[in-house]
Amino acid sequence: MDAAFSAEQDEIRRTLRELVAKRCGPDDVKAAARTPAGHDSALWSALAGRLGLPGLALPEAYGGVGCTATELALGCEELGRALVPSPLLATAVLAAPLILALGTGRQRAGILSRVADGGLTAALAVPGAGLATALALVGDNGGDWAGGGRAGGVQARPVDGAWRLYGQAERVLAGHSAKLLVVAAHTGGFARSRTLLFLVREGARGMVRTRQTALDETRALARVELRDTEAELLGPDDASRVPAALEDVGDVAAAVLAAEAVGAADRALERTLEHVRRREQFGRPIGSFQAVKHRLADVYVQVQAARSAAYYAAWAAGAAESGGAAAERSGGLALAQGLEALRAAASEAVQLHGGTGFTWEHDAHLYVKRAAGDDLLFGPVHRLRARAAERAGLFTAAATEADGALAAGEAR
Repeated sequence: MDAAFSAEQDEIRRTLRELVAKRCGPDDVKAAARTPAGHDSALWSALAGRLGLPGLALPEAYGGVGCTATELALGCEELGRALVPSPLLATAVLAAPLILALGTGRQRAGILSRVADGGLTAALAVPGAGLATALALVGDNGGDWAGGGRAGGVQARPVDGAWRLYGQAERVLAGHSAKLLVVAAHTGGFARSRTLLFLVREGARGMVRTRQTALDETRALARVELRDTEAELLGPDDASRVPAALEDVGDVAAAVLAAEAVGAADRALERTLEHVRRREQFGRPIGSFQAVKHRLADVYVQVQAARSAAYYAAWAAGAAESGGAAAERSGGLALAQGLEALRAAASEAVQLHGGTGFTWEHDAHLYVKRAAGDDLLFGPVHRLRARAAERAGLFTAAATEADGALAAGEAR
C-alpha cells in the first residue's frame, strides 16, 4: 500500500473543500436538510455536473470517471466535514454498484450513464431494519432478512410475465426522492425461497413513499410501501450472486462511511480547538488548562487512528475492485472505529463549548446525531466488531484451543 496521495487525489480533496466551504455553512446544511428533497438540488447539480462525483467510481464506459473506492472515500470525507445532505451515499455507494455488478448490459447502459451525470438518483430498499444485515456488516446475509417466504418483508411474484412486489421497507436512505429504487425481495415461497433484487421506477403504480422523521436530519430516510407494484428484475434470475454482491457493496460502503465519519470528527475537533483558544476563564484561554489539553489529545489520537483505518479499508476495497491482490475485508472494522471517533469528538465539542454547545442554534448536536444515526443504521459498533472478529476466525480459534486444552487435561 502506498500511503501517499496522488496529485489527482489531492485535487479532488482541494476542489471539494473549497466548494463545501463556500456553499455548506451550518445554516445552509440545516436549510437543505429541511427541504422536501432533503438536500440542496443546486449543490447536487454542481457536485454532479462540475465535479462528476456520482460517477467517480463508475467505469468510463458508462460515463464515469473510472476511479476506485479510495477516491470516493476521499470525496465523502470532505462532504462529511460539513455533514452535507446529498443523495450521494444512496446513489453512488449503495445502488449503482449493485446495478454494475448484477445488471444486464441493457440495464447498465440505460441507468449508469444517467447516474454518472447526476440526472438519476437511486436508493437501496431493504425490508425492516435489515440494511446492515443485508450488506453483511453485522452478520451473514444468507438468511431470511428480506422475508424468507413468510409474511412480512417484501415478497415478489410473477404475474402475466411481469414481476409484482408486495410489502414495505423502512429507513430507506433518500428513498422518498430517489427516481429509481433497488428493492430486495423474496420469491419462491417456502419451496424455492430466494432473495432477488428488483428495479422500481419513480411513479410506479402501487408505490407509496413517506419521508420519516430521523434522528439525524442530514440523512433523509423514508418508508416505502409496495402494493402489487410492477418491478423489473435486476440481472438474470440467479439468487446465488446476490449475497456476494451485497457483501462487496457493504465493504466498500463501510469504508466510505468510515472516511465520512473521520471527516466529521476532524471538523468537530477543529471547531472545538478554535473555541478553547478564544474562550477565556480565570483570565486565560480554557485551552491552556491541562485537563482540557488531555481530553482533546485523546480525541486527536482517536481521529488519526480512525483515519488510518478508513484509508486502509478504502485502499483494500479499491484494490479488490481493480483486480489486485485480495485483502481481508476491513470496511466494517474501520467503520466501527470511525463512528467511535466521531462520537468522542462530537461529545467533547458539546461539553467544551459549554452552555452554547447544548443549544439547538449551535451545530455541535448535528455531529452527535450523525454518529448516533449511523450507528443505528449501519451498526451498532459492537456488532461491527463482532462480525470482523468472526471473519478473522478469532472466536473459532479460541474455542478450538480451549477444547484442545480441555481434552488434554482430561487425558492426563
